[in-house]
Amino acid sequence: MAQFPRTEAEVIQLSDEMIAGLTAHPGDFPSNDLTGLSTLRTSYQTEKDTQLDAQAQAQIATENKDVSFQNLIDKMKQELNQAEVSTAGDSVKLGYIGWGAKSDPTPQAPGQPRNLEAVIQGAGNLFLDWKGPARGSGGRVRIYDVERRDKRDDGSFSGWRLISSAMESEINLMSQTRSRELEYRVIAKNNTGSSTPSNTVMVVL
Repeated sequence: MAQFPRTEAEVIQLSDEMIAGLTAHPGDFPSNDLTGLSTLRTSYQTEKDTQLDAQAQAQIATENKDVSFQNLIDKMKQELNQAEVSTAGDSVKLGYIGWGAKSDPTPQAPGQPRNLEAVIQGAGNLFLDWKGPARGSGGRVRIYDVERRDKRDDGSFSGWRLISSAMESEINLMSQTRSRELEYRVIAKNNTGSSTPSNTVMVVL
């Protein structure tokens, strides 16, 4: 006896074959609900198209955010340089604007990444976004490690394992395990050491 398909693509292929067969041979399947099946197939395609559009819009929004963020950084550096000139490097006056005399920092591991979120979830795909460590909580971040653990059939979790790394505070993960509870966290790293892990987010893709 045939087995029901497991992957999304196989399910959709079967649904299309069912609709085509029921349409072509209504007399052989008088009790089947062709209308209901067709309606749900159309509903799926609408939601699928909406998901793809949302992913594209999220990518555009992320790129626009990155441009604005870089413009802000450039302007802040320009204004800080001007403030240093205006105050002749007076650390007390520079403290009024949250700045101060430059000094050689003691090497530190980064602070804890903040506010990890699963922004977009799709069929095996996941877009994660988070905030960098709070200012003054540690050293400069060199890279972010993204870790995952999977929930087993007995309800326990596997150990955390590295699945990807990112230079910025966001990442788009593809081909993730489906139909299973997954947990993700982020760790900031530099040459001195690693941060405390971020908060954990749970998803089922």
